[in-house]
Amino acid sequence: MKKYPFLSLKTNNQPYIDELKCAILKTLESGWFLNGENTKNLEHEIASLCHTQYAVACSNGLDALRLIFRAYIESGAMQAGDEVIVPANTYIASILAVTDNHLIPIFVEPSETTLNLDTEKLEAAITNRTKAIMTVHLYGAACWSPILNNLSKKYGLKIIEDNAQAIGAESEYQGLTGGHITGGLGDAAGLSFYPTKNLGALGDAGAVTTNDEQIANIIRALANYGSDKRYHNIYKGLNCRMDETQAAALLVKLRHLPEITAARRERAAIYEKEINNPAVRKPLFDKGAVWHQYIVRTKERDRFRQYLLDNGVETDIHYATPPHQQPCYSEYSRLCLPITERIASEVTSLPITEGTPLSDIREIAGIINEFK
Repeated sequence: MKKYPFLSLKTNNQPYIDELKCAILKTLESGWFLNGENTKNLEHEIASLCHTQYAVACSNGLDALRLIFRAYIESGAMQAGDEVIVPANTYIASILAVTDNHLIPIFVEPSETTLNLDTEKLEAAITNRTKAIMTVHLYGAACWSPILNNLSKKYGLKIIEDNAQAIGAESEYQGLTGGHITGGLGDAAGLSFYPTKNLGALGDAGAVTTNDEQIANIIRALANYGSDKRYHNIYKGLNCRMDETQAAALLVKLRHLPEITAARRERAAIYEKEINNPAVRKPLFDKGAVWHQYIVRTKERDRFRQYLLDNGVETDIHYATPPHQQPCYSEYSRLCLPITERIASEVTSLPITEGTPLSDIREIAGIINEFK
């Protein structure tokens, strides 16, 4: 029986293996492993991609978000106990970044159509303690609307993007400064370059993008032990730097991001056209999405996944347990979030990576159509 793997990082990276080896060897021979030219060049390229003035490379996506909130606290824009509106349907890292800074997450349900934050429900969640809204571009689709622009102005709120899954995605609507590319829509954004991401490093890595020079400078200092210059610590900082080897690898992969994005969009378009089973709900087809995941929904998720596995198709779930139901957030376990919980019980992630042959995508669609 033919096997259809969900993800093979070896296969995905194979086209760039010679370029990666060359970049890593060059870094090794340079003898410079932190805060060097690779990192500076990567920051420049990421800022250009996201249409922002600044990018600060860091250790991973969670740290990127943690640093953003910490920077706003250090700047005086937020303080412990302030509220941050967050999507209930997200990966737990979005929430961890908030609570790690002693801020209070206020969960808002997603849209049944997009699975992303329902911006129509935001204003009802705002209180006099609300200081920010976090929008998560989940699964690779931009989560933005004019409502976010209006609420930012009306209430003086910061809009933070969790852009871990959607680098290069395009929004139908303009962001706060008129752009359409995720990572440059709000006041600041956290990016992840975890190996499974569309732009994946060879280990952990992340970045912050922003147009705010003060916040960029605070984040750069915080990520380097809180120092603005050597052995001069102006904050009680962290060690959240990206190393030169990861920056070198990401510069290689970044050159190929347009083709990676195009390949994922092509595969999503095949699923959209060829999956035709009333028992399987396809995602909203967003032309600006970069398809980090292709999510379908079924009422009998366990039976569906077993059927696919019996036919050689590996799948995953993103995410089976929402943050408010995780053991570490027991204080939120009594929240009534039925849409989030229903989505969590129904979603299945199909193979979508650029390493999956187009013929496999068509065959997987055919297998899905036979599910009863």
